[in-house]
Amino acid sequence: MFQDLPPTVDTVTVQAARLAPSPTDAAFSVVRVDEAIATAPRVDEALTAIPGVQLFRRTSSVAANPTTQGLSVRSIAGSGAGRTLVTLDGAPQNDPFGGWVIWSGMPPISLEGALVVRGAGAGPYGAGALTGVVQLSERTRVPGGGEYELFAGERGLFGGQGAFAIGDLFLAGGWQRSDGWVPVRAGRGAADEPLAYEAASAVVRYAPTLETTDLSIRASAFEERRDSGLDGAASRATGASLSFALAGRSPGLGTQWRAQVWTRTSDLENSSVSVAPGRATTTPANNQFGTPAIGIGANAALRMDRGDGGWEIGGDLRYADGETREQFSYMAGAFTRGRVAGGSQTVGGLYGEAWSERGPWLLTGGVRIDRWASFGGSRQERNLATGASTLDVRPGDTDGWQPTARAAIRLDGPLVFRAAAYAGFRTPTLNELHRPFRVGNDITEANPGLEPEVLYGGELGIGGEGAWAWNATVFATRLEGAVTNVTIGAGPGALAVPGFLPAVFVPAGGVLRQRQNAGDIDAVGLEASIERQWGETFHFRLAGAWTQAEVDGGASAPQLTGLRPAQTPELTATADLAWRPWTPLKLAAQIRYEGQRYEDDLNSRSLSAAMTMDLRADWRLSGQASLWLALDNVTDQAVETGQTADGIESFDAPRTLRIGVRLTP
Repeated sequence: MFQDLPPTVDTVTVQAARLAPSPTDAAFSVVRVDEAIATAPRVDEALTAIPGVQLFRRTSSVAANPTTQGLSVRSIAGSGAGRTLVTLDGAPQNDPFGGWVIWSGMPPISLEGALVVRGAGAGPYGAGALTGVVQLSERTRVPGGGEYELFAGERGLFGGQGAFAIGDLFLAGGWQRSDGWVPVRAGRGAADEPLAYEAASAVVRYAPTLETTDLSIRASAFEERRDSGLDGAASRATGASLSFALAGRSPGLGTQWRAQVWTRTSDLENSSVSVAPGRATTTPANNQFGTPAIGIGANAALRMDRGDGGWEIGGDLRYADGETREQFSYMAGAFTRGRVAGGSQTVGGLYGEAWSERGPWLLTGGVRIDRWASFGGSRQERNLATGASTLDVRPGDTDGWQPTARAAIRLDGPLVFRAAAYAGFRTPTLNELHRPFRVGNDITEANPGLEPEVLYGGELGIGGEGAWAWNATVFATRLEGAVTNVTIGAGPGALAVPGFLPAVFVPAGGVLRQRQNAGDIDAVGLEASIERQWGETFHFRLAGAWTQAEVDGGASAPQLTGLRPAQTPELTATADLAWRPWTPLKLAAQIRYEGQRYEDDLNSRSLSAAMTMDLRADWRLSGQASLWLALDNVTDQAVETGQTADGIESFDAPRTLRIGVRLTP
């Protein structure tokens, strides 16, 4: 797609220590996202414009609770923890405790693009790349005077972001706030409040120029606060990261090499409430006042590329430790119980991959072996008034080996043909293993006995790269041991939880669920896109994804057999149009469609299909300034995002007008 910055702008380059794109990428289903990130309000909105790529719920990170911001690349089965590994220049961005991604921690202006690899398995990426991987790249080129943006919009939206580089130093940051909207319409009560939020983030990267080696030292931090739409329900997420990376060339060993160490810290405060009949009032249900967590990791790769083939070997190791600290059981105006639950995890592996290019043929294959372990788990609950222990559980440690592999072939010509097979896995997060949670009157229990999810898949693709660029991919996957929130029963009353816990009281209008390895999920699907560029004047792209996913609950959850996984639409599609009637002005439109999906595992709560349209106009006022105007959800569609057990529906943002100015002095 055509670019907005004029080519005459002087730029400052601050290198990032990264490997060049792998020659094997071309053999898999890959989507590049560049300009869409630069103009998106949030990074996740640019990524989820790719059909099949989704957060757990329909709403973006502008309104989603942090615990539902996990990303999945194919609509096989949604998960709050996410079934996709998200990296930034090689360092995982998934939360060390919950697996989700705090998208507000990455201002769009700090990024230059993303490579979305769909269904490629663990390969060189490791654990978490179950349905694919999103490789984000931080910006290396910045206009000489920096680049800055200020914006405002309806419902109290206001914010700004900027990127600046000088010498070997890159700086970027962003801040925004909004008064939000009330998600409940029909049945709204005095307890329903807007989804207000405020978020800020900053990053600094120091990359001194060395003769034969690229060094990158990067630090970042974020904080976001949001109200959850009910009186008394809110969250606050904070975190920081630090990484050191080296990349270079060593002709005696390989043409390229890279090594990196990183650490991430995070903390989440999350308060939830129970809702009275008529939604007139709420009562505190849980006060999660801290979730301190730390992740530490290292990765390394050595690549030999001879032009007509090559190989890559490497490995990675990750360690995570965290716990939830909570108060619950609210009675007579005060919380009466306290809980501390958590543990530690390690996962690491080695891989080897090779490829060969013979004329129009590209062949690649590789193997990987990982060792995972969950240990030191505990769940302790006590009476806050007396300090007496009411529950002290220390589940046994678990560990295991997980082999995976992938292979692919590509044939170039007038038509491009691809075929690939792969395996990937995801270890359950500390959050899934140890932390129960509550949303309204619905309660979900943890399960320290969870095993890793493993996915096996294959795909066939065909495409053309002429004036009309197009491609189509059919795929089939089997997700074994899918971690699912399985419904146990409905309130009111005390319900037994399988495993180690005593009965849990569920209020009226609520249900009790538990995370379980609920059998397998079989999915087949089709992804297709077509694109055309007419010079600098017009651009068109149409893309869609259809996925038929079905649960086989087996003996562990037979009630789920034959049902569709929760939060999994069958059909998604996006149409993009961009028109530049004359050089300073660019007009763009995007239409998104998503088919019906189910809120719950039993397919009893249906969320209707939705279609929205977004419009945007960019006007370059001069070589240093441009003005933009955006209208989101032009037709003010009611996009259903959730439904409670008593039928109360929640909705995404109504029509919203935004305006902004971008400066490159």
